[in-house]
Amino acid sequence: MTTNTDALRVDLGKRSYDILVGEHLLANAGQYIPAAAGRGACWIVTDENVAPHYLDMVTGSLRDAGLAVRNIVLPAGEENKNFGMVERVVNAVLDGAPERTSTLVALGGGVIGDITGFAASQVLRGINFVQIPTTLLAQVDSSVGGKTGINTRHGKNLAGAFYQPRLVIADTAALDTLPQRELLAGYAEVVKYGLIRDAGFFDWLEQHGRAVIEGNLDARIYAVKTSCAAKAAVVAEDERENSIRALLNFGHTFGHALEAETGFGSEMLHGEAVAIGMIMALNLSVRMGLCPAGDLDRTMAHFSSTGLPISVSAGGDRKWDPVTLIGHMGHDKKVRDGHVTFILARAIGDAVIARDVNMAVVEDMLRRAIAA
Repeated sequence: MTTNTDALRVDLGKRSYDILVGEHLLANAGQYIPAAAGRGACWIVTDENVAPHYLDMVTGSLRDAGLAVRNIVLPAGEENKNFGMVERVVNAVLDGAPERTSTLVALGGGVIGDITGFAASQVLRGINFVQIPTTLLAQVDSSVGGKTGINTRHGKNLAGAFYQPRLVIADTAALDTLPQRELLAGYAEVVKYGLIRDAGFFDWLEQHGRAVIEGNLDARIYAVKTSCAAKAAVVAEDERENSIRALLNFGHTFGHALEAETGFGSEMLHGEAVAIGMIMALNLSVRMGLCPAGDLDRTMAHFSSTGLPISVSAGGDRKWDPVTLIGHMGHDKKVRDGHVTFILARAIGDAVIARDVNMAVVEDMLRRAIAA
């Protein structure tokens, strides 16, 4: 392990694992993966965007460590997070005669992580799984916690499995090749941790958020470590989202509805939808008398100063319909007894689960937000 690497532990008993955070870790993947997942054959799953940057580096490192390695390169994009891609990965692995000691390595963003993790849970009823997230969003959110899933015509992430990785390698140097839009989409998930449970982290982001986005090494490492530590603590307390883990969905009930309406394509990235969804959640919280209006204003100001979207009306000519968006929410995984679950806020750093929200108030908030 290099001197610039920090290890965070996700404490889940026999299924506990480390999150390595640092710079230039990809070149040493062959050092880390056998220690966590053994020396069985590996299949690296990546996409057409990531492969030219990092596939040879990771493949070479694993082979130098004496591991047998095969590669699976998938088309990029949220629209490819479906049953067809999972089947493609599963069959490619089965073609190579895997054993229970084999490992699937997810090299890419959240889409690759979700597809690979779901496939790993299915092959031989479960083989090893390692996450190497290459986007900010994946490093701070989707790579940690064992949620895997794919989109269906009914909505986002409605098929999948809880399946924990053996290791997460978050190389902050990989963020240098990300487009600005992807960085901002990931930053939305960073801000989320401050908004739901850590007002002090939100304060820090107000001062250093631009540095995170613009590539300051120390700021990036601190933001990724703090975010991962926050998620690891929640997952250790509530692995299968029976209680407190639901707070991590702040902004997601609205965000997933926006993504469903845009067809899970490039029109609206997941992080962009979550950013707008968090503003909607705060807006609803204010309208319900839970949250001071000043906290909504402060959050909108920070989003605007860093380049995060705050409204669906910011671009494009799509006609949004509140009733249609509420219809999408009805297909959300968190619906219970016919009631949509919302994550609201009493203040910055103090999120709360709400299951009996008046949908007429939600519809009115959406109508006003769309018109803003």
